[in-house]
Amino acid sequence: MKDLPAQNISFTDFKLNGFYSLGEWRPFLFIPFFLMFLLSIQANSILIYLIKSQKSLHSPMYVLIGVMAVVDLILPIIFVPNMLLSFLFNWSGISLTGCLIQMFGIHFVGTFQNTLLLWMALDRYFAICKPLNYHKYMEIPNFLKYVVVPVIRNGLLIVTMVSLAGKLSFCVTNVIDHCFCEHMALVQLACGDISVNNIVGLVSAFLIPTADFILITVSYVVIFTSVLKSGKAHVKALNTCITHLIVLTFSLTSALTAFLSYRIRNNISSSNRVFISIVYLFFTCCFHPIIYGWRTKEIRQTFIKFFNNAKVFPLKI
Repeated sequence: MKDLPAQNISFTDFKLNGFYSLGEWRPFLFIPFFLMFLLSIQANSILIYLIKSQKSLHSPMYVLIGVMAVVDLILPIIFVPNMLLSFLFNWSGISLTGCLIQMFGIHFVGTFQNTLLLWMALDRYFAICKPLNYHKYMEIPNFLKYVVVPVIRNGLLIVTMVSLAGKLSFCVTNVIDHCFCEHMALVQLACGDISVNNIVGLVSAFLIPTADFILITVSYVVIFTSVLKSGKAHVKALNTCITHLIVLTFSLTSALTAFLSYRIRNNISSSNRVFISIVYLFFTCCFHPIIYGWRTKEIRQTFIKFFNNAKVFPLKI
């Protein structure tokens, strides 16, 4: 491959080679990631079924949790099966078109997770700070006002980012040092100027997850202030909000670390960078059902009642 003149090459087929440094140990990664994939699929499927089938869980807050479960169900399906096949059978080939499609799916659905957390924060804000007008604000026509703008923002930025990546010529190598088609993992293989791609990638990172994090933090500060003024009336809400902030901080830190590791000099190894990317995309899909499902009393009670009625195994609250 090195003998070919780079200026005459534009690769259209690539090989995903994440964790290559593990050598003969690489296939063993199949086991933990496969188990996590099964956990994500099963836990989110159960959560979706419970919220859909139980009328008592059809309030706005639970519907948002159900939508989060749908997102957490879709996101791993976009890239985890290919990743598992690569670990087990070394089937790691992907076309440029397939890579761009996967890139769009990963980044668009991934950013949708953050936007959903913003909507959940708005739901908690209206429920705690504007309780008398809660149902008015959460009616679909009114709530769509808060939904449309973030979705359009996400779509425009991700489409722009992926489109610019698709216009590049790739002459450095056709080996992507990653387990899936992350934006900068592909862009860094291009020949020529990629400064515009870098700028658009950074703008997307700071205008979507970072902006959502700031808005969520502001809304929770207002909620905390309201709770403290009202005494013990909404003390339980503090625990929920703090949990949301911890999860979001963890996800945002992982995402920004992965994004910035391509752009600044650092001592992060290739395998660690890939692992960090998997953490913010995949691990959260496994733990969201626990954080937003099991830790919610009404959902937990419905889950226990469902399994006791099904006589699968007896559970107690």
